[in-house]
Amino acid sequence: MDAALGKVDQAFFTEYLYPNLGADRDDVRLGPTHGVDFGVLDVDGSALVVATDPVSVLPRLGFDRAARFALDIVLADVAVSGLSPTHLTVSLSLPPDFDDESFATFWRAWSNEARDLGVSVVAGHTARYADASFPWVGAATAIAVGDHDAIVRPDGARPGDDLVVTKGPAVEATGLLTSLFPDAAPLSGELLKTAQARLDETGAVRDAGVVSGVDGVHAIHDATEGGLLGACFEMADAAGVRFDVDTARVPWRPGVRETAEALGFDPWTATTAGTLVVAVAPEHTDGVVAALDGAGTPVGVVGSVAEGEGVTLDGEAATKPQGDSSWPVYAALAERADQQT
Repeated sequence: MDAALGKVDQAFFTEYLYPNLGADRDDVRLGPTHGVDFGVLDVDGSALVVATDPVSVLPRLGFDRAARFALDIVLADVAVSGLSPTHLTVSLSLPPDFDDESFATFWRAWSNEARDLGVSVVAGHTARYADASFPWVGAATAIAVGDHDAIVRPDGARPGDDLVVTKGPAVEATGLLTSLFPDAAPLSGELLKTAQARLDETGAVRDAGVVSGVDGVHAIHDATEGGLLGACFEMADAAGVRFDVDTARVPWRPGVRETAEALGFDPWTATTAGTLVVAVAPEHTDGVVAALDGAGTPVGVVGSVAEGEGVTLDGEAATKPQGDSSWPVYAALAERADQQT
């Protein structure tokens, strides 16, 4: 039987990855941990936060937009540490048909977005290989430097914390699918444009910086594979607590419900880069909400953290997602598009 697609689960991580991590070094303050997307080194008393992600380039978006989308995904895992990304290494394995002009468009956009976010590319590798193909064209490592005390860990949620969510479910899936396959979703012209605009909300770096500047924030996590529900499970499992969510208080962006219904995916378990889940001490919740409101980011106080395990939705125990509901939809639409070209 084929292995499941997407990020490996905790059982796989524990059996195969965790026992085999090379040398033990005293400067590793936080090594690979399931549900925690970054590591931490100590360098002469300063914290160096690192995270590595694939580089996914989707030509149908246009190489300018594809570059900004890809970079924002790479930087998010470091940004949720509470430290702003500062440096980046990039390894690109380019398909042979990725011509020089298209690459120049892609790389200029990548560089411009990095410059806007204060991130410098410091090393890398770029080559064309016969077996390389879109969208997975390499990997990048994001780096941040700062004080150990300023780090916010995704496994830091505590019983009694409030849960704050930005933007809501399926923002990325909605924007991505309607932008890549505009003829597939039976949406009206204006509604289609509204749904496509969600793709421009998939960056989490700026919002993570806003949140981490508020006292009392104990955990920040970006909701990618497995969606908002998957992110809640990851955070709750990592911290050994239960997340109680009131679904009526979760923000929803325009076009998300309609797209999910039209294309047949569950918005709660569909990838939603750009959406943050934040655990914060109740006395500081208003500060987090005000800061995000001031940045123009939709936000809701959606529940609380309690002793226990798992996630409840409106008082009922939820089932942990097994994969991402938008991936089969993407695969089917991509195959159909390929057959038509």
